[in-house]
Amino acid sequence: MSETPGASYASAGVDIEAGDRAVELMKEWVKKTQRPEVAGLGGLGGFAGLFDASAFKRYERPLLASATDGVGTKVDIARRLGVYDTIGHDLVAMVMDDIVVCGAEPLFMTDYICVGKVHPERVAAIVKGIAEGCVLAGCSLVGGETAEHPGLLGADDFDVAGAGTGVVEADRLLGPDRIRTGDAVIAMASSGLHSNGYSLVRHVLFDRANLTLDQHVEELGRTLGEELLEPTKIYSLDCLALTRTTDVHAYSHITGGGLAANLARVIPDGLHATVDRSTWAPGAIFDLVGKAGAVERLELEKTLNMGVGMMAIVPQDAVDSALSTLADRGVDSWVAGEITERGEHTTGAALTGDYSK
Repeated sequence: MSETPGASYASAGVDIEAGDRAVELMKEWVKKTQRPEVAGLGGLGGFAGLFDASAFKRYERPLLASATDGVGTKVDIARRLGVYDTIGHDLVAMVMDDIVVCGAEPLFMTDYICVGKVHPERVAAIVKGIAEGCVLAGCSLVGGETAEHPGLLGADDFDVAGAGTGVVEADRLLGPDRIRTGDAVIAMASSGLHSNGYSLVRHVLFDRANLTLDQHVEELGRTLGEELLEPTKIYSLDCLALTRTTDVHAYSHITGGGLAANLARVIPDGLHATVDRSTWAPGAIFDLVGKAGAVERLELEKTLNMGVGMMAIVPQDAVDSALSTLADRGVDSWVAGEITERGEHTTGAALTGDYSK
């Protein structure tokens, strides 16, 4: 009678050696993100990432800002295309652009990558994208975790999440308390869908319109896959530059929930933000999703960013300076609305007019 071999972690589907190989492959990319406060402290593979908090001595009252997020079902597009080195840009944008909204400078970030099976080169490519995103946001990638979940995820399935920390001087904290009647609302163009609404987008384009990722779409000027995988624009350093040159009162990161709902989050009681649709034309992808799924405009607007990824609220006399600073940094921006007194039947923010053609 033959004996049954003893069980092992490997026989259960977890490959420790592959995980170690993935760590080795990602080290060079993580090193590129090191800020001075991180250099020389520990290293990748330790139990915790380190940051030299003595850097806060230059602050009178430093406030730490933190955020965490993922990229939703956009990971399905990366998996289906076999392109893994851009999804990390999306992750950094979703986390660090939330942090910069309050005026905080991004400091460091950690990531969590969950896979059905560790493919070292694939995991390293994901981390490469995260590291590149951290460089664009001005923060360090100080650590992370790669978890292998056989039996729960398919061999090619994965998900990513991250958490970040920033710092802002207390008396420079941005938000509703600074906003005044007459302030201007400045819109900054998105790079496309960013990382929100992909459950709707995938349902409409794949299930209803029967489009394929390798299909060239004339309106987009490229394949559908290239459009859907376009990385989320990272505004962190642009917003920080703007706060240094302009009296910014608040920012709003346009993510899940759409433009009006996210803008309303920073509008104080008693005031109202009106955004004029006629000041811009949403990109072709938004029109494609709307037409392919017969999606009503209101549904699109509460799900997608409609071509605006970040908004800044500034005094009227700071508009020219703000637009000039953003233009110098290559950010397409425009005055999209204004702050007024809230009426009896108005809420925090609303869109008016029709989109430009």
